[in-house]
Amino acid sequence: MAIKIYKPTTAGRRKHSVTDYSVLTAESRAPRSLLVSKKRSGGRNNAGKITVRHIGGGFKKIMRVVDSKRDKLDIPARISSLEYDPGRSAFLSLLVYKDGEKRYIISPAGAKIGDVITASLKPVEIKPGNRTQILNIPAGTFVHDIELTPGRGGQMAKGAGNYAVITAVEGGMAILKLPSGEIRKVFGNSMATVGQVSNTDHMNVRIGKAGRKRLMGIRPAVRGKVMNPVDHPHGGGEGRNPIGMKYPKTPWGKHALGVHTRKKNRSSSKFIVQRRKK
Repeated sequence: MAIKIYKPTTAGRRKHSVTDYSVLTAESRAPRSLLVSKKRSGGRNNAGKITVRHIGGGFKKIMRVVDSKRDKLDIPARISSLEYDPGRSAFLSLLVYKDGEKRYIISPAGAKIGDVITASLKPVEIKPGNRTQILNIPAGTFVHDIELTPGRGGQMAKGAGNYAVITAVEGGMAILKLPSGEIRKVFGNSMATVGQVSNTDHMNVRIGKAGRKRLMGIRPAVRGKVMNPVDHPHGGGEGRNPIGMKYPKTPWGKHALGVHTRKKNRSSSKFIVQRRKK
């Protein structure tokens, strides 16, 4: 995939770039059964109070229902189109199975229209888009859309350009290096898709202007240090001041950076071999 840069006709144009969507070719309108309208909350709860800040506005989004389980096993499917999804950074592939059913999956990098892919519990050809149990995939292979619990559907490495690396498979468990740098064990009979997620240049896109962020549904965030003391722990002082505290705080006085949010007694902690780097 590539990044598109425009002539600097305005200050916003000078600094922003967009994903080149010319590689996407939707052959027809998406099936209505695979579309769902996303309801907007504005960051408010049922009482109308803001519970999550900096959310509001944004363009209307029609989401695609993505098949994370790939439970139509041993049935070849042809990629009929590569499409954009407003709810995620990765592109989607529309699969057409031999029985005529259509389903969306997260498109792997390098997928082309006409490619035939399959999902199976048995060993499959190691090519992008094929899905099988991790114990059937050789070490060193890039995988994505990985199950944590067998049968639950893909939960890890689903964003644009992401992939995990299988480092070893032993004793019914596989050891993966995740995109965050974390090394963890996963059940060997969990399913994973071979290859890297599409739209690998997504990380290089520059937003460029505030209005584009508003179209994404993200409202402005004001720094605490420019507020008054009544509004934020960082506020107050004459002129430009540093935070002036031992550690940064949230508006409610809690630690803002470097806080471990993972519960100490979480049952899945035993699967983590090495925590991600700070």
